[in-house]
Amino acid sequence: MNKPTVLAPDRSATHLVLIPSYNPGRKVFETVQGARAQWNPVWVVVDGSNDGTAEALQAMAQEDSGLRVFVRPKNGGKGTAVLEGTEAALREGYTHVLTMDSDGQHPPDRIRDFMAASAANANSMVLGVPIFDASAPSVRVKGRRISNFWANVETAGAGIQDSLFGFRVYPAAPLARIMRSHLWMRRFDFDVEIVVRLSWSGVAAINLPAKVRYFTPAEGGVSHFKYLRDNVLLTSMHARLFVGFWLRLPLLLARRLRRH
Repeated sequence: MNKPTVLAPDRSATHLVLIPSYNPGRKVFETVQGARAQWNPVWVVVDGSNDGTAEALQAMAQEDSGLRVFVRPKNGGKGTAVLEGTEAALREGYTHVLTMDSDGQHPPDRIRDFMAASAANANSMVLGVPIFDASAPSVRVKGRRISNFWANVETAGAGIQDSLFGFRVYPAAPLARIMRSHLWMRRFDFDVEIVVRLSWSGVAAINLPAKVRYFTPAEGGVSHFKYLRDNVLLTSMHARLFVGFWLRLPLLLARRLRRH
């Protein structure tokens, strides 16, 4: 594990990079180093990992004042890790968090562009739209189209181009408020449900492209996606959101008419 050779020097007082991490393997170190080369500060929430990465990340943080590592004793899911990090950010006066996965799939060289878009549109969420290469499994690429279709139905066409891609900037206060008021959005359902509910609350979406790379196990890639389990979770989530959509339909249509 090498230390980053270049670190982003200026600490932001409003925006931070938040990386939830669960048994990510060695790619997490490249992810953190890449993020730190682009931004300061970077926070990692280790969500009950037992692969030794927590200890190595803590050692990195001891040598880098721009890196902070939180360690949760038990795995609670991505949403749980993001909520814990976001609440800590709010307590310290931060207003926005950029989330990115710890497994190296997300592009750190897009961090500054996403942060700039967020700074210019502070009340909006900045959502990554994945640009896939040949490494992307076709079942994952095709499967996300279903979720994206339903997310746009459930928001009355609010402009969410990709509901699953976790490289995005959230306004921290509404994110935490919505998550505290619901028991869901704690695991694989987090990315989709939070953007739908933020949209319902009036948070507009700004969409920016970002390349995504899937790594093979030989390259250090680690996936915790379980096809049957996680698709059942997404199906039940969309059923729940569809009910909420009908209850909010008059408000959503009125909001859309005002925009036009």
